Amino acid sequence: MTTDVPKAALYYFPKAIWPSAPLLALEEKGYGSDEIDLKLVDLSKGENYAPSYLRLNPNATVPTLVVPLHNTLSPEVESRYKSLQDTKSIVEFLDKSRSTQSRTHTTSSAPSPSLSPATIAFSAISDKIIDLLHSPAADPNALLYLNARNEAALQELSRERLQTLSARRDAVAQLLTDNESAKIRVSEKTRQFWELKRVAIEKFLDVYQAADKPTSALDDAAKTKREAYFSDATTAWAGLQGVLIELNQEIIGPYVLGDQLSIADLHLAPWLARLVKLSGGTIADDGNIAVGKLEEHVSVGFSLPQDVAVTESRRRAGLPIPDPESSERQNRLAAFWDAIKERPSFKKVYADDLH
Repeated sequence: MTTDVPKAALYYFPKAIWPSAPLLALEEKGYGSDEIDLKLVDLSKGENYAPSYLRLNPNATVPTLVVPLHNTLSPEVESRYKSLQDTKSIVEFLDKSRSTQSRTHTTSSAPSPSLSPATIAFSAISDKIIDLLHSPAADPNALLYLNARNEAALQELSRERLQTLSARRDAVAQLLTDNESAKIRVSEKTRQFWELKRVAIEKFLDVYQAADKPTSALDDAAKTKREAYFSDATTAWAGLQGVLIELNQEIIGPYVLGDQLSIADLHLAPWLARLVKLSGGTIADDGNIAVGKLEEHVSVGFSLPQDVAVTESRRRAGLPIPDPESSERQNRLAAFWDAIKERPSFKKVYADDLH
């Protein structure tokens, strides 16, 4: 029997959006680097569809956090585990599992501030924003694959995504073949899940594979698929306007609940980082530039109200103020971007650029 104390394991993919939330939480909560095992699930190869991973998370999504049950933490007791399968539950668990009062099984002496909302009113705002960020209208993964509304953009998107999407389709197809030939055995529910994923992936592949052809050169079937894709993409990005307006209204600033970082910020940061990237922004862009690119990408002429002073936002975030006399204004999402991108946690998680 091992003498090691069992540890939690975070299953993640570094370029996926939502694992960034618990990765930010690990940094902000001061967890030691050896306190949680990080286990890579390569989404680009379809490893999330493997039966072994589906036993941990039947939704085939990342992140997943597998944690030992409290009464089996002793090295002398055989460990039993539970699996947390959604970002919200994982971030809340990481916040509650390490505090200034609780140092059990920790190897870190770093500060561990509570990230939970301090009042009922703040909890309501936090829940509203987190639910909005994870709603279908705000789905950053859908927007990733629908990030083209004309032929030129579709060609660029195809160059970026076609190889990965083909590999994921091949992985699912191989699993279906292996199940059919009895190399592996899974339930009918799992087989149907794989089949649905294959169909969903091939819907995009059909469009991406024809991206280099002008619409005039397509046959009727391919033309219909492209038109449907552009329609879906236009609808998805148009729907994002309402999400951005609501977020900008709800954020207190510079962080979601004011001057202090909270759980909601750990969801908003990766969401906004993904959308800024999809809009052509970079981690070097300041808030006004980054969110300005996003506004223009959503719709020409769309803009959020610039109702806060840049100097005040930077002061409240503890950031340097280059020009105290400046009268420059910004919207609240831009103020949030300026604040969050300067945090050490964000710089670490996004050290290789936005994703």
